[in-house]
Amino acid sequence: MGMKVHVTGAGGFIGRNLVAALARAGHEVLPALAGAQAVVHLAAIAHRRASREELDAVNVRLAARVGREAAAQGARLVFLSSVKVHGEESQAPLTEHSRVAPQDAYAESKARAEDLLSAIPQLRLAILRPPLVYGPGVKANFLALMRAIARGWPLPLGAIENRRSFVYVGNLADAILRCLAAEGTYLVSDGEPVSTPGLCRELGAALGRPARLLPIPGALLPRKLAASLAVDDRAIRERLGWLPPHTREQGLRATAQWYLAR
Repeated sequence: MGMKVHVTGAGGFIGRNLVAALARAGHEVLPALAGAQAVVHLAAIAHRRASREELDAVNVRLAARVGREAAAQGARLVFLSSVKVHGEESQAPLTEHSRVAPQDAYAESKARAEDLLSAIPQLRLAILRPPLVYGPGVKANFLALMRAIARGWPLPLGAIENRRSFVYVGNLADAILRCLAAEGTYLVSDGEPVSTPGLCRELGAALGRPARLLPIPGALLPRKLAASLAVDDRAIRERLGWLPPHTREQGLRATAQWYLAR
C-alpha cells in the first residue's frame, strides 16, 4: 500500500531519482510535510566552500527541525547521512558499528545531525550512510574523472591498490524506499568494492574509451586519492532484505550514456 511521503531536497541529484522511484512504487509525493506518513530528508550542503555556520544552519539545525516536525505528526523519518561520518579512509570494511570519526566540517555536520535526530522522543528514524553516489546528473569529482577518461587524458592512478565502495543513485533510491518502514542505521553500497584503477577501467568500458592509466607510485599521490574506503552493508541486506536492483556495470553504463548524450 502506498504512503504519503514528503522529500526535502527533491530537486537535487538524489531527490529527482528518489521522487521518480517513489511514484513508480505507488507512493504519493507531497510538496509539504503536513499530512506525510514518512519524510525523507535529503536537503543538505555538501560543497567544500560552505562555511561552518552555513553547514550548521542547513545540515544540522534544519535536519533537527524536520525531525521534530515529523515526530510531532507521527511520521517516520529517513535521514540521508554519509559514510564520511566514519572518516576518509579505512583499511577494513566499515560497518554501522565502526567508530564515528568525521575528518571535515561536512562530515561533522552529518554526525551532529544524526545525534540530534536520534535524541528526538518518539521519532521513528532510519539513517542511511552512503559512500560516493554516482549516476546520471552526477557532479564534482566523479564527473571530472569521467570527463578525463572520455577525453583520453592520461591519469596517474595505475599503481593504486585500494578498495572503495560506491552506490548508484538508482540503488540508493531503492534502499531509501526500503527504509520508509524501517528503523536503525545502515550503510549501503552497490556491493563488492573496487580499486580506483578498476573503476577507471570500468568507466572507460562504459564510455567506449579505454582509460589511460600511468603507474605512478601511490605514495606520490594525495592520500585521499589512494586511500581505501569500503563498506560492509550486510545489515541492510540481512535485516531489511534489501538487494541492489542494479549492478555497478549497469549503473556506470547509465551514467556514461547520460554523459555522452549531454
